[in-house]
Amino acid sequence: MKLASEFNGEIICADSRTIYKDMDIGTAKPTVAEQREVPHWGLDLINPGDTFSAAKFKRYADAKIPDIQNRGKLPILVGGTGLYIDGVLYDFQFINKQVAWRRLVYSWISIDKLQKIIQKHGWQLPENARNKRHLIRTIERSGQVGSRRDELPGDVLLLGIMPSDAILKKHIAKRAQKMFNGGVIAETEALLKHYGDNALRSSGALIYSINADLLRSKISKSEALEQSQAKDWQYARRQKTWFRRNPDIKWFTSPDAAYKDAKKVLLNT
Repeated sequence: MKLASEFNGEIICADSRTIYKDMDIGTAKPTVAEQREVPHWGLDLINPGDTFSAAKFKRYADAKIPDIQNRGKLPILVGGTGLYIDGVLYDFQFINKQVAWRRLVYSWISIDKLQKIIQKHGWQLPENARNKRHLIRTIERSGQVGSRRDELPGDVLLLGIMPSDAILKKHIAKRAQKMFNGGVIAETEALLKHYGDNALRSSGALIYSINADLLRSKISKSEALEQSQAKDWQYARRQKTWFRRNPDIKWFTSPDAAYKDAKKVLLNT
């Protein structure tokens, strides 16, 4: 936000959860005040339950970036979802396949064979490598990428923030508490009434699935908070694993350090 305000920037949110309408608190979406201060794009693109993909996000971002530049503004891609970001930066050529049929075929294959498919292509096994649904999802997400550009464009500055695990866990706990205090349970209840349970669970925002169990008295509020923190930490670990593989990222331990470096580069360009 600070960088965007200072350098006349506009933010494109590369996050597979903030694309959903009405999912505001549970996805930590930028507030109304923040969106007034700096234009944000990539938010509220579809309804919960609707389908979206990294290929669709790439088409969206590929149109939005030159639009921002043509208005004399600085496009800032922020995220989030590794495949969304890499698809744009490295110009992935996504392959359009019959996903429903392929999913049916994969459902007939054993877990061991699915693991071998993933390992053969050099893709990373999901955290739960014995869960067939997770294995199929990994193949679908990784296998939809065709060719890609090997290097970043020369006008791209790619920065990453990697605090220590202790600081990250503290941040996750604080954010989860803020969500619960800020009305995420009521938001979950409204989403369930409007879109239904399946739409919520398919969004990937796990806090809503947890709160759905809370609203059905399957778990207590303290258990819901604890589970939300644990799931968020697991998600953060997967993000770290994805981004650490990228040698083009310049890493910093804090947002302030990343901001100072970006400011220095932008002032000299």
